[in-house]
Amino acid sequence: MKKCISYWSIPGGLENTLPIADALAAAKDAGFEGLELGIGPEGVLTTQSSQSDCENIRKQIDGAGLTVETLASGMSWGANPTSNDPAVRRKSIELHAAALQRAAWTGCKAMLFVPGVVTSPIAPDEVVRYDTAVDRVREAVRELLEVAEKVQVDLCLENVWNGLLLSPLEWMSLIDEFKSDRLGMYFDVGNLLGYHQHPPHWIELLGSRIKRVHIKDFKDNFGWDGTYSFAKLGEGDVPWPETVAALKGIGYDRTVVAEMLPPSDGLLEHTKQAMDRIFN
Repeated sequence: MKKCISYWSIPGGLENTLPIADALAAAKDAGFEGLELGIGPEGVLTTQSSQSDCENIRKQIDGAGLTVETLASGMSWGANPTSNDPAVRRKSIELHAAALQRAAWTGCKAMLFVPGVVTSPIAPDEVVRYDTAVDRVREAVRELLEVAEKVQVDLCLENVWNGLLLSPLEWMSLIDEFKSDRLGMYFDVGNLLGYHQHPPHWIELLGSRIKRVHIKDFKDNFGWDGTYSFAKLGEGDVPWPETVAALKGIGYDRTVVAEMLPPSDGLLEHTKQAMDRIFN
């Protein structure tokens, strides 16, 4: 498994203003093997970036000697692909189709896609009926999968706090429905604890449907006031030995991207040291 860091974990990454060369340098200086890029409607790498701009980014990546195989999109939070507004759904499809093309032009092999929102603290104005949202996920996947297959980039749906696809059985059914090697799950270990579920069990059930992995840590301190908190890597309640054993058990050997938010001083160095302890 290749230890990587998210562009969003580096100062300026969340705002999509950090030059790619600086992000590569920060990742390399902290000892990571690779970096995950981020894309948005505005900023350094966008849905309007030209092919030559993207190819120049790949030259920077190759010059840095790092692994950069994945591109992350958070655009679904602002343009929900399961929205009750058909214009918003169309916008989301168009943005993510463009992102898939940029992923291919930058030489990435997989793109993270948030499959939609039923309701979420990240998007408090969204309230979509669950069964309707699932139907709309299918519609979005159907369209985006055509693009993914054309540009030869894996479309990887992430489990995230979106009130949607809360069971590994739902994920298995959805992915298997399309019978495409280009479709899979971007499994986020830390996000799962917010659903009070056990990551190793999901890994065992999902198996090869897991195409990419995100890690973060989560402190299970739920009380009557509903408190919770993400934690520094290795300082939360993720069962890391069992989780790593489960990943090895399904033969997972691709990128493992630490997505630690928000960026802060010393975060990259601490995260890399924690990853070494967890995976070694």
